[in-house]
Amino acid sequence: MDMISEISREMGLNENQVKAVAELLDEGGTIWFIARYRKEKTGSLDEVAVADIRDRLTAFKAFADRKAAILKSLTERELLTFELSGAIEKTRTLNELEDLYEGYKPRKLTRATKARERGLAPLARFIRAQPRGDLNQEAGRCIDPDKDIPDADTALAGARDIIAEELSQDPAVRRAVRQFFQSKAQIRSRVKKANQDPKYKDYFDWCEPAFKAPSHRVMAMFRGQKENCLTVHVLPEEDPALHLMGRFALRHPSKTGPEIRDQMLLAIKDSYKRLLSKSMEKEIMAELKARADSLAIDVFAKNLKELLLSAPMGEKRVMAVDPGFRTGCKIVCLSAQGRLLHHDLLYLHQEDKAKSLIKGLAAEYKIQAIAVGNGTAGRETKELVVSALKEASMDKNIEVVMTDESGASVYSASDCAREEFPDQDITVRGAVSIGRRLMDPLAELVKLDPKSIGVGQYQHDVDQTLLRNSLDDVVKTCVNRVGVEMNTASKELLSQVSGLNKTIATNLVAFRNENGPFTSRRQLLKVPRLGPKAFEQAAGFLRVKNGKNPLDNSGIHPESYPIVQAISKDLGWEINTVIGQENLFQSIDLTPYVTPETGLPTLEDIIKELSAPGRDPRQAFQSFSFDDTVREMSDLKPGMTLPGIVTNVTAFGAFVDVGVHQDGLVHISQLADRFVKDPNEVVRARQQVRVRVLEVDAARKRISLSMKKPGGAS
Repeated sequence: MDMISEISREMGLNENQVKAVAELLDEGGTIWFIARYRKEKTGSLDEVAVADIRDRLTAFKAFADRKAAILKSLTERELLTFELSGAIEKTRTLNELEDLYEGYKPRKLTRATKARERGLAPLARFIRAQPRGDLNQEAGRCIDPDKDIPDADTALAGARDIIAEELSQDPAVRRAVRQFFQSKAQIRSRVKKANQDPKYKDYFDWCEPAFKAPSHRVMAMFRGQKENCLTVHVLPEEDPALHLMGRFALRHPSKTGPEIRDQMLLAIKDSYKRLLSKSMEKEIMAELKARADSLAIDVFAKNLKELLLSAPMGEKRVMAVDPGFRTGCKIVCLSAQGRLLHHDLLYLHQEDKAKSLIKGLAAEYKIQAIAVGNGTAGRETKELVVSALKEASMDKNIEVVMTDESGASVYSASDCAREEFPDQDITVRGAVSIGRRLMDPLAELVKLDPKSIGVGQYQHDVDQTLLRNSLDDVVKTCVNRVGVEMNTASKELLSQVSGLNKTIATNLVAFRNENGPFTSRRQLLKVPRLGPKAFEQAAGFLRVKNGKNPLDNSGIHPESYPIVQAISKDLGWEINTVIGQENLFQSIDLTPYVTPETGLPTLEDIIKELSAPGRDPRQAFQSFSFDDTVREMSDLKPGMTLPGIVTNVTAFGAFVDVGVHQDGLVHISQLADRFVKDPNEVVRARQQVRVRVLEVDAARKRISLSMKKPGGAS
């Protein structure tokens, strides 16, 4: 099968586009470099399309490898015929391939194998032929006490075992039964009496069409099964399935004797119940799991992307407070570049002393913003901080921001944090992380395992390899879209840049520490292990602020610098003086600069960068505050309208933090005054919204919210 043409057909793309991406990937190109700097070759495919092509190529190669392994196995066992080889080569899906191989797989001793060894294959063939012959006479010939066949019934049972196995391995039968399962199977869950966990109450006795079941319900049932609380089966009605198999195995009643037909019916039923239904159920459950995994991973990836691209406050001198009642609040002061300047501890019950400390540190370190973690005691801590600033008349100059602290504790105990702050305890490291997250969420969050950030759905139940690969792509996409300042970035952030890895990032930081700040991108080539290929892939995404060449602080790749020089020379401009003056670049005729290697897409990108070099694609920072009158679930009343922050978007709705230490759910049916198929159409993680309280269930810790207008359509 031609991978290029097949992928082109699947994705609706020109074959030249797919071929170009495949070649660039083979040459060591990353999806981010290809999407950004090779638009002429790919027809301007974005990183999503490039990643899809990469994944499809990987799947096709895995399919080809499986074919090769099967052919090798058949050859070594002297089972490969010309016809079988041709049939294998013609298969287009893994299911087709495995169905074809089903009858040739090496197996342990089965009931059918034992029956064949006892010489019952001829009787099985006789029954499958379904003649009008004498069945008892044929079965009687097989009686042989030495072969453990004392009577005709034993012989017939062995023959049925052979027929049952043959039917279960027949590619046409398997294909038909699979399609029947896919269209008619029901997913059923039942509670195990010994373990009636109330969180699975909705699934104690549940049944619905398997392939219409929402992914979150499928995942919940499978998790309940994994935790030994539920039994889950995916099966269609038995009689129609048997009838379907009979269409492949039975002759018309008028053409066969009733005794032989009865034997065939028994063999069909045994084949289905003992072999084929179990095989298909396992396969269909795996397919449902894969579908649910894919959707859950997609939800996680979208949420992570929004979180990583949250608006940064930017380089500000920040005080960060990690709240706490019993152990006190850890407080740190950071430079505008995130360097730890001071740390201290305050207690909320020592109000005067705490306020004095806040005012003193704010003045001493010229603090411009204060980040307060949104965990336990966060609201009380923020009120104390605001009150202290008002008393000192600092409240108009210093913004106080509740900051999401998810994962800060994970960072504080990580090797990365210990390496950066070997002499500080985890409370100091956690507070530093909260402060830096306000300044630049992306730069701080890349230090965490994405699964610890808390924006996923069933992230511990899905395929971990697929999840890791998907989230790695998201992190790299966000990092490369924003760009990285190479003189201040951590090695964790640098390792996510196109073309770089942990080793090169570590070498880059070591080179910077030893030789001082980089003054040009070309200096990258002096970094150990960072060769010409890595430079090609990485340079466009790295920035040098205040370097010798202003283009080094833009998204223009060094390979395109000669084009910029040609444009500036033709127009009589000094690039140092005109870069960033947006109006100057709007009317340039780019056609004279088009070459076979550089087309209009790249030239237009160059002009955008010259107009606004290194522009941050993230939104401008907006402050947010919860309703001061609402602190606990008991403060919530139906009908209240409150400000909130979307913390997680799922397939069935969005979770919103309204400041009561328990997120509420806006069900998909309550997201808008119109039908919503995908919650991502309406909301995104970290979005500021206004919600209305519908219901509060304190016992189950559930809050139902709505974003519909009061009195809107239901």
